[in-house]
Amino acid sequence: MNKHLSSLIALQNMDAEAGKLKKQKNDLPLRLKQLDEANERYNLEFEENKKRYEDVLAQHKELESRLKKGSDSLSKAKDRLGEVKTNKEYQAILKEIESIETKNSEVETEIICLLEEIDTRKGIFQEKEKAKEQHNRQYEVERQNIAREIDSLDEKILMCSQELKKILESIPKDLTKRYDMIKAVNHGTAVVSVWKGVCGGCFMNIPPQLYNELQKTDDLISCPNCSRIIYWQNKE
Repeated sequence: MNKHLSSLIALQNMDAEAGKLKKQKNDLPLRLKQLDEANERYNLEFEENKKRYEDVLAQHKELESRLKKGSDSLSKAKDRLGEVKTNKEYQAILKEIESIETKNSEVETEIICLLEEIDTRKGIFQEKEKAKEQHNRQYEVERQNIAREIDSLDEKILMCSQELKKILESIPKDLTKRYDMIKAVNHGTAVVSVWKGVCGGCFMNIPPQLYNELQKTDDLISCPNCSRIIYWQNKE
């Protein structure tokens, strides 16, 4: 096989490897963004659950405060019963006491109902807290894995670049220019094999005479259909 052809095949293989590595690296920022967005949504949901739990606690505290004030008002009203001088005043205080007791009873009922919700919210929140610890650990692990993957790809891309430089040094400038032009118009593929008369780039038949010549010569030949540099390869 023509030594320049061998170098061109090696060049194309290394080009393809470098392109694959760069694509993998280009995909990583999107993966990182998706990871961060998922973490943000998770934290938002956690904070919403936390707020709902804190809200019912605050509501319970406010009801307890109202009940205490109601109890204090009830005690004071009962104390005034011994100080009244007329039946009218006595009846008025009794009515006041009845009203306070009714309100206190309503508050107590609210507290009892709220305690059930507090227990439910507390259970949910505690489960979310435990899950968040695991989530945070997993999130950091995945972020570190992506960072390591980026470093690894950078190293591999550098090695490809160095290898490409060595290969290019072994190929004449006019040939690399031809290679680049063909690659630019053929979706990144400039060199392909031919087997049983079919070009591996455009998958069209080449003339039989050209196919026979391809198997005997070391000259660089182009496909008459797609202009790629072709070589014969025995795939059996």
